[in-house]
Amino acid sequence: MCRRKFRGIRVAPEYIPKVKTALAGKGLTQQALAEDDEVLLSRATIQAFLYGKPVDRENFIKISNRLGLDWQKIVYLEAEQEQIEPEKEPLENRITSSPYPEQFIALIEEKIRLFCGRQFVFDAFDQFINNHANGYFTVVGDAGMGKSAIVAKYVSECPSICYFNILAERRNRPELFLESVRQQLINRYQLENAEKSDLPTLLAKVSQKIAVGERLIIVVDALDEVEQESGPQNLLYLPETLPERVYFLLTRRPYTLERKRLRVSVPVQQLDLTASQYVELSREDIKAYIRLSLTGDTDDKEALKKWIQDRNISEEVFVDQIAIKSENNFMYLRYVLPAISRGFYNDLTLKQLPDGLQDYYQTHWVRMGMDTAPKEMMVVILFILVEIGTPIPCEMMAEIAQEDEFEVQKVLDEWCEYLKRQNLDEEICYSIYHASFLDFLKAKRELKATRKLFQQVNQRIVDYFRKFNSVMTGEGRIG
Repeated sequence: MCRRKFRGIRVAPEYIPKVKTALAGKGLTQQALAEDDEVLLSRATIQAFLYGKPVDRENFIKISNRLGLDWQKIVYLEAEQEQIEPEKEPLENRITSSPYPEQFIALIEEKIRLFCGRQFVFDAFDQFINNHANGYFTVVGDAGMGKSAIVAKYVSECPSICYFNILAERRNRPELFLESVRQQLINRYQLENAEKSDLPTLLAKVSQKIAVGERLIIVVDALDEVEQESGPQNLLYLPETLPERVYFLLTRRPYTLERKRLRVSVPVQQLDLTASQYVELSREDIKAYIRLSLTGDTDDKEALKKWIQDRNISEEVFVDQIAIKSENNFMYLRYVLPAISRGFYNDLTLKQLPDGLQDYYQTHWVRMGMDTAPKEMMVVILFILVEIGTPIPCEMMAEIAQEDEFEVQKVLDEWCEYLKRQNLDEEICYSIYHASFLDFLKAKRELKATRKLFQQVNQRIVDYFRKFNSVMTGEGRIG
């Protein structure tokens, strides 16, 4: 029996030459393998695999399969762990390596770092699954109301199959969703001959393995960010029917019935965070978050308290007024509270602080002097981030903008709280952090693609990718 706890598994030293030979035999470079449709991982993960460093079990199996290798024969476990035997274990003895996919760990941890409240949402979902044999439960709310944080918190406390659609990273296509969910289900339930199965088939297989008294919960965040061709099919091709004890927990922003694209014949329930019966509950959660920022172990605590004291107001008045100004939007708090602590609003009174998230974005835009000519390079960098839409390194932005890389990095540092910074293939890359800010930028007259300036920038983007694709075509494969 194999009972082991580890963060990753690695290629045994004696099999590293065989792994590298298999890579060459497939006519692939590390980059080409990383970008292969059956793999789609970072180059750093590929390098770790090839050089015998630990990688996530799911990724280890995926790479091995692409290279035509039996992963159980090449794997090595640390001395204090038991060696995996090639023969199959009883299904009930096999385990998964982590509660959720490696690609979502950082997102989930970031979303739940200062999480508080939302108990009314969890109670409603619990009631739904207790009252129905299966079904779809959807949390609806405007951008910034904490939908992603709600499901991240649920996944962290109730390990579930999960997928987070992320428009800014182009991680929002049906095939990527199916690939991730399929692999999670295979790993959790040790499904056999399921590598090409569609979602209804996978759920049918799983329904035969769910233990008595257990349920399968599949969490899908941000349906509104899904990129899918128009047609009668459900978004992400979600099944119309579900086996018993199978439930979906979904989130989305409000949109029209035509764009909803969820036609099912099982129980459904929708919880709209903007509905009148939830306004006061959300307001109390907002206040709890503000109090946590003033009393918890946060970087902003002391500076916030000083700002309050300098204006001779009580902490409770501050909590009440900021809660009103937030319009029950957690993203507003994520930006405004740190901005106050950094001294960005030292010249303002409590009453003068922005009202709502969009007003906050506009106030910040003006206070940064974005409407003036000297800030044109900032506008160009933001335009590049909006147009490309995927995480890109500073060097690439500098080449497209035809600016010094040091100056571009200064711009990125100034806008750091609005950008998502991540390490991809051993490069620091940037993308727009939140959909609400992306919406704001797209609506700005200064960032309209029809401007003559941006027509030139767009041409440079086209030229850059043409050159990049030319290089990849010539060097991406061995031959």
